[in-house]
Amino acid sequence: MAAVYCDVLPVHACRLPTSRKLSSLCLAHCSLSQSAIAGTRKCWGLLLSATVIIYIAKSHRFCMLKHRGHEDDHEETCEIILAVQMDKPQLLFDLLHQDKYKNYIESRSGWGVPVTPLRLAASQGFLECVKVLLANGAEVDCLDAKAQTPLFAAVSAGHLDCVRELLKAGANPRGSVHNNCSPMLSASRVGHVNILKELLEYGADVNTRARRRPKRPGSSCTGPLYLAAVYGHLECFRTLLLHGAEPNYNCTDQDILRRMKNPVSVLETCLRHGCGPEFINLLIDFGARVHLPNMNAYQSLAQRPALEFLEREKVYPRSLMSQCRVSIRRRLYQIGKLGFIDQLDIPKRMVNYLLYQNNQQ
Repeated sequence: MAAVYCDVLPVHACRLPTSRKLSSLCLAHCSLSQSAIAGTRKCWGLLLSATVIIYIAKSHRFCMLKHRGHEDDHEETCEIILAVQMDKPQLLFDLLHQDKYKNYIESRSGWGVPVTPLRLAASQGFLECVKVLLANGAEVDCLDAKAQTPLFAAVSAGHLDCVRELLKAGANPRGSVHNNCSPMLSASRVGHVNILKELLEYGADVNTRARRRPKRPGSSCTGPLYLAAVYGHLECFRTLLLHGAEPNYNCTDQDILRRMKNPVSVLETCLRHGCGPEFINLLIDFGARVHLPNMNAYQSLAQRPALEFLEREKVYPRSLMSQCRVSIRRRLYQIGKLGFIDQLDIPKRMVNYLLYQNNQQ
C-alpha cells in the first residue's frame, strides 16, 4: 500500500520571508508511489485525510503562529527582541538610538502570541529594559493577541518593580476593556498584595469584575474579593476591604445584582471554600450581612470555627460605634474620598479607628 507523508517544514521565527503566508507554516510534502496514483479507493482515502489535516492546520491549529505583518520579518525586529530576551539594556539602548531601529520598537515577534519588546520585557521582569523602551517611546498600553497589556503581563508574573515603572509611565491600572480579566483580578487570584496596593494607589477599581456576565443561576460577581477568598489570600482580602470593596457582593452596580438570580455573597463563598474565622471577622467588621438564607447548606463545607464564630456574631450584633465607622467609610467611598481619612480634622484616635489601625470594637 502506498504511504502518505506529511512533513511540516521548520520555519525560523525571525527569518520568515515576507512573501510567505500562514500556509508556509503548514507546508507539506505529500508523496505517493506510482501504484498509488493508479491505485485503490483506500489510498485515495488516505490522501483525502491528509488534505483535511493540512486544511485544519491552516485554518485553526496554527492561526496563533502567524506573524503580525511584514515588519516582524525584519532583522531589526529580531535584534531588538533578542536584546530584550538576553536582558541587555545597554545593547537595547544602543540599538534604539540608531535611526534604522527606531521604527521597529512596536514590532511584534515570537511564536504563539507575537508580542512587542515592552510586553516581553514586562513579562520577564527585565526592569532596565522596560525603562529603556519606555524612554524611547514604546506604547505603554499596547495589546497582544489576547488583549493583554504589558502591565497585565507584569502583574500576572509578579514583577512589582516593572508594575511600578509601567504605572508611573501612565499604564491603565484597569487593563484593557477588550480583555475579560484585569490586573486587579490577576493580582487578587495570585496573592500579590504589594502589587494590589500599587494598582489601587493608581486608581484601579476595587469592585471590578470579569467583563463577561455570569450565566449560571447563583453565580457570584467574580470580583477581586471573591478571588482572594477562594485562594485564601487573607492580606489581599483585608487590603481590598480597606480600600472600599463592597463586602456583600463585591459589586456596587445594582442593575447587575438585580439581573442575577440568587447571587452568591462573599460570605457564602468564604464558607463554601473553607476560609477561617479571620475572613468572616473581616467581613463583619466591614459591614457584611451575617444572615444567610440556608446555613445548613454549608455545614459540611465550612470550617467549624468559622461557623461557630458566625453563629456568635448573629446573636451579638456589632456595637453602634462599629456601625458608625462602616457608615462613614461607605459615604467617603461614594464621594471618592476614602483615601483622605488621615487628613480629616478629627482626633488621631478617631482617624486610627476609621482606618482599622487599633483593636477597639
